[in-house]
Amino acid sequence: MGNETVPTAEYRASKKKRRNIPLLPYLFLLPALLLFFTFDYLPIFSAFYYSFTEYHILSPAEWVGWENYRALMQDTKFWTAVSNSLTYFLIIVPLLLTVPLFLAILVNQKLRGIQLFRVIYYLPVVTSMVAVAIVWKYLYHPAGLLNAALQGIGLQKEAVNWLLNPDTALPAVAVLEVWKSLGFYMVIYLAGLQTISQELVEAAKMDGAGRLRVLWHVYLPQLRPTIAVILVLSTLASVQMFTSIYIMTGGGPFDSTLTLPLYIYQKAFVELDMGYATAMGMVLWLILMVLTVINFKLSNGGRVG
Repeated sequence: MGNETVPTAEYRASKKKRRNIPLLPYLFLLPALLLFFTFDYLPIFSAFYYSFTEYHILSPAEWVGWENYRALMQDTKFWTAVSNSLTYFLIIVPLLLTVPLFLAILVNQKLRGIQLFRVIYYLPVVTSMVAVAIVWKYLYHPAGLLNAALQGIGLQKEAVNWLLNPDTALPAVAVLEVWKSLGFYMVIYLAGLQTISQELVEAAKMDGAGRLRVLWHVYLPQLRPTIAVILVLSTLASVQMFTSIYIMTGGGPFDSTLTLPLYIYQKAFVELDMGYATAMGMVLWLILMVLTVINFKLSNGGRVG
């Protein structure tokens, strides 16, 4: 009894302060948290549940367990869509990692009229994909501007129907996606270039480093966080391609341009097979998670050095 210490006034005050947790901030956050749960987490949980059901909208969902996922493993059209989505990824991501970088280096120069050049390259980004896809669909037409230009300079003798040829349809759509996104990723690279110390660049040049050495040893190491962001964003965009394909080819010819998001749309809103479509949605989510983690690891988490 004699060894017991009496709590000090400061201790009692701090303990009372810890008990009296202010509720007002949480009340202000409650509407946002409810909206976040309703429109983000609740749809995810619902989709996960419906992926284990047979659900056709007009009839109640019926639990079927793993049947949808077993059917996916035997669905050749599903595997074609997955293969095409990965092909888009292999074409689009490397181009969006390299071409916008050189454009950003170009527009980062203090040249006359460079502001107009920046605006011109960013215009496709703010243009509707539907409008762009329709224009490019006419460009790829056998009587379109692309064939006329190639025939005019002697690179081809006969007109090519780019979007009706299974060998050229997928690369043609991929080129459109790259062209439309160049300005967006160029601006991200441009923001990263603004953070690079010009003293480092000048020091490298004084040591005799050429343009390629400056790019490799000065620019790229400092741009690693920017590259990590672009790698993740371009990966997500390439695997989730939908609008351009829907407008230009509809997934054809012979499913050569069909992607997983487009196949999900066909199953969900054309065939009304929501259970099967949500199962594919879960697979798409898993693919995106795996690719994002791989990109994050390869980029060293965006850390410099």
